[in-house]
Amino acid sequence: MAAPISETTIQHHATDNSFSRGEDYYHRGVVTDLVQRGNIIHADVEGSEVAPYRVSLQFGSGGITSARCTCPYDYESWCKHIVAAALTWVRQADRIELRPTLPQLLDRLDHLQTQRLVQALVEEQPELIDAVDRHVMLLSNPAPPVQTAAPRRRTTLDVAPFRRQVKHILREGVRSLEEGYEDDPFSDDLLSVIEKAQAFSRSEDGDSAIAILSAITEACVDEWDDISDYGGDSFPIAESLNEAWAEAILSADLSPPDVVDLRVMLEEWQDAMDADFSMSLAALQQGWHDPDLQRALQGNGYADPERLNTTFGQDLAWVRLQILDRQGRQQEYLNLARTGGLMLQYLTRLAEIGSIDAAMAAARERMTTAEEAFALAKTLREKNHLSEALAIAQAGLPLPGNCRYALASWTSELAEGLGDSAAARDASILAFKLRPSFSDYQRITHLAAHQWEGIKPDLLETLRQSRDWEARDAKVDIFLHEGLLDDAIQAVQSDGYYRSELTHRVMQAAVPTHPNWVIEAARQRAEPIMEQGKADRYQEAVRWLQQAKAAYVQSGQQAVWTTYFNQLQSIHARKRKLMDLFKQLR
Repeated sequence: MAAPISETTIQHHATDNSFSRGEDYYHRGVVTDLVQRGNIIHADVEGSEVAPYRVSLQFGSGGITSARCTCPYDYESWCKHIVAAALTWVRQADRIELRPTLPQLLDRLDHLQTQRLVQALVEEQPELIDAVDRHVMLLSNPAPPVQTAAPRRRTTLDVAPFRRQVKHILREGVRSLEEGYEDDPFSDDLLSVIEKAQAFSRSEDGDSAIAILSAITEACVDEWDDISDYGGDSFPIAESLNEAWAEAILSADLSPPDVVDLRVMLEEWQDAMDADFSMSLAALQQGWHDPDLQRALQGNGYADPERLNTTFGQDLAWVRLQILDRQGRQQEYLNLARTGGLMLQYLTRLAEIGSIDAAMAAARERMTTAEEAFALAKTLREKNHLSEALAIAQAGLPLPGNCRYALASWTSELAEGLGDSAAARDASILAFKLRPSFSDYQRITHLAAHQWEGIKPDLLETLRQSRDWEARDAKVDIFLHEGLLDDAIQAVQSDGYYRSELTHRVMQAAVPTHPNWVIEAARQRAEPIMEQGKADRYQEAVRWLQQAKAAYVQSGQQAVWTTYFNQLQSIHARKRKLMDLFKQLR
C-alpha cells in the first residue's frame, strides 16, 4: 500500500541530524520485517544494540497518528530508526507484508487455547507473569473481604511493606543529596508507590487506597526533618500525595467517624510536612453529597461558582470526572465537566460518545484555548470524522495556548492527508512563524508550489525579526540555503562559545565573498583564548585561525597571513600545547 505520508512530512517530524542518519540507515538496508497489521506498520531496525529496535507507525486517513521506537531517544522529534522505517515504507511499499491484527488472531482461539497461549508466553518470558497478575486483578476487580484492621479502616491489606519501601526511598534519597546529587532523588520512585494506592482507588477499593496512603504519608512525616534540610518543599511529594488522597477519599464509602478521623490525621500531616492538603480536605468535607456539587452533577451549575476559583478547584473536579467515568455516570460526567469549566474534557467526551453535532456546536460557542481545540480535533480524527477534525483544528489556530505550534503542525499534516493543500500550507506558515525551522520552511516550499515566490519574502522577514534564541539554527540553515550571506552573518554576530558550530558554517560559506569579515570575526574569537591561556580551548582557537587563514588566502593576502602567524608564534612560544596545535596551521 502507498504510505499516507510524504518524505517532506518525515523531514518535518525529524531534526536534520535524525533525518540524515535515518536516510543513511535506509540506504544501508537495516530496516527488516516490515509488517502491516490493520492501521499499524511494524518494522525492525538494526542499530547499535545486539537486538534490533522495534518501530511502530500508526496511521489513519489523515496521515500518521503516532510513531514509536524502543530506542532510548527521548525528544519530541522522530529518531533515526523511525525515519529509516518511514522512508522504507514510502519508497519500498511493496516490501510490506500484510498480517492479521491481534483481535483477528485471538478470534481464532477458543477459551482453552487462549489460556494455553498465555501460559506459553509466560514460559518464554517469565517477567510477563507480573503484567498478567496486574491485569487480571484489574479485570476481575474483586471486592475485598471486610475486616477490621484498625479502628478507622476496613481492609485486609498489609501496609507494612509500603511503609518500609517509602522509608528506604527517602533515606537513600537523602544520602544521595548528602553526596552532592542535585536532581530530585525521591519523586519518581515515590510516585510509583503512590500509584499502587491509586490502582486500588481506580478499582473502587478506597479502603485499601486510604490504608496504603496512610502508611506512605506517615513514613514521609517520620523522615521529613531530614528531607526538609535539603528543601523538602521543592520536591513534589506533598502535591502527589494530596491528589492521591483526594481520589482515595472520593472512591471510599466513609462514615461520619471515618471523616472526622481522616480530617484530624490529614491536618496533622499537613502541619508536620508544612504542606498543602487543602484539596484532599475539601474532598473529605464535600464528599459526593454536598448540595452545591449535586446541583452541578444535575446540570444546574454551582450556586457558588467561586469554589472553582480556588487553587485546587478544577483539579478536584478533574479527580471527580475520572471517578464518574469509571462508574459509567456519563451524563453526570458531562454536566460536571461543562459547569466546572473543564471544557477540554466536555468537548472530547461528546465526540467520544458520538455526539458530533453537539461537540461542534459547543466548540463554536465555548472553545477558548488551543489545547481544547487540539484535544477535540484529535478525538474527532480517532473517530474518523476527519473533515470535522480539520475544521476544529483550524478554528483553534488563532486561540491562545502553549500547544499552538504542535496544533499547527498537526493541522498541516491532516489537511495534506485530506488533499487540502491550501489549509496545509497556511497551517505550516503559522507553525513557521511560531517556531521557525528549516524543515517547516522546506515543507512550505513543497506545499506552496507556484505561490512560493510570493510567500517566501514574508517568511524570510519573519526569520529576520525573530529574537528567539532557538531560531538561530533555522536562520543559519535557511539564509545559507537561500544564499543570503549578509543575513547569515548577522545571525551569528553575537554567537557564543557553545554555539560556535553555527559561526563556523557561516564562515565556510562566506570565505569566497566576505573574506574580511571572516578574518576579523575569527581573530576576535581566537585571540582571547590564546591570550588568556585557556589551554582546554586551544583547539577551538586553532579552528578559528584555520578559518582566518582560508580567508587570507582566498583574498590574496597570503603574505599578510604569514606575518600574522609568525607574530602569534613569537607571542605564544612558551605555550607548548598551543605550539603543537599550531602545526595544523603550517
